[in-house]
Amino acid sequence: MTSPSTRSGCDRPDGRRGAAADRIVLSYPADLSSWGRFQVEKPSFLAFLRKTRETAAEGDAWAEFVGVGCCGNTLDVPLRVERVEGGEQVGPETDIEYTVREACGIDGSWRVQSDDGPSHSETATEPPT
Repeated sequence: MTSPSTRSGCDRPDGRRGAAADRIVLSYPADLSSWGRFQVEKPSFLAFLRKTRETAAEGDAWAEFVGVGCCGNTLDVPLRVERVEGGEQVGPETDIEYTVREACGIDGSWRVQSDDGPSHSETATEPPT
């Protein structure tokens, strides 16, 4: 889980306030299971990111915990910031969208759970492979 920042609001380390990001595009690996995709695309997970991520910059890598699987393994999803529109501050009004990037060998023993789990929610900008 991402720890909350010690800075408040939109204050920057230099004391200036940063502009809010209008839109952030994150990517997840193509081999993320349907269950994993369902988890990261849920409105509650997007709200979690808006509350726990203070800033976003292109190229940032975020490993986010999404749950415990059927085999007791945890799944940490490697998200990457692909694009930021507007300012750098993440806030409650920041729109978060997903795209799919190259596979990275993510597994986490989720294949069994994914077979019976929810289907892909179709919010990604590219279809699952």
